[in-house]
Amino acid sequence: MSRKKTPKSKGGSAPATSALPATHGSRPVRPGTARPGPDAPPNGPPQPGRSSLGGGGDFYDVAFKVMLVGDSGVGKTCLLVRFKDGAFLAGTFISTVGIDFRNKVLDVDGMKVKLQIWDTAGQERFRSVTHAYYRDAHALLLLYDITNKASFDSIQEYGLPFMETSAKTGLNVDLAFMAIAKELKQRCMKAPSEPRFQLHDYVKREGRGASCCKP
Repeated sequence: MSRKKTPKSKGGSAPATSALPATHGSRPVRPGTARPGPDAPPNGPPQPGRSSLGGGGDFYDVAFKVMLVGDSGVGKTCLLVRFKDGAFLAGTFISTVGIDFRNKVLDVDGMKVKLQIWDTAGQERFRSVTHAYYRDAHALLLLYDITNKASFDSIQEYGLPFMETSAKTGLNVDLAFMAIAKELKQRCMKAPSEPRFQLHDYVKREGRGASCCKP
């Protein structure tokens, strides 16, 4: 994707995320070659034994589309890079133009779950473009910068549980995505007699300084 530089530094920011599994999208993403644009693959049933999108030889049992949403500069790309590559993007802030995505396969209770994670541009001029990608999303992670009250105000209206994360130190980054993966996998594969996965309890139990209090 084309990216442009702006002079803002984000090395010290500490984004916080709110997990919001989509209530209307219980179907996993159909494996295929996904590209940003109107022809991105629709949802479909689980298909085992498929190689992961983007190569690398990874196989998965079920796949889900997750969106990172928040104001420009809150650290969406940094959070994604930390989760996918275990690295921190320090230095000059590079603004995402339009939309981009990466894939990662997680082992969730013995099942290979692929998260197709979409990084959206936060600038107002891209809203009409990025909103088109929400339609088939199974979950959203809403991000704000704890040093920027305006970015917090932009998501406060949703009244969601939240946890503090840090792309710089890795605090709770894996936990945020694993909680989503467990929730979506359970929604997709749950037997009628199986108890429902309690996302909030899982975050409280596993998190380091995580909170499920509403902002």
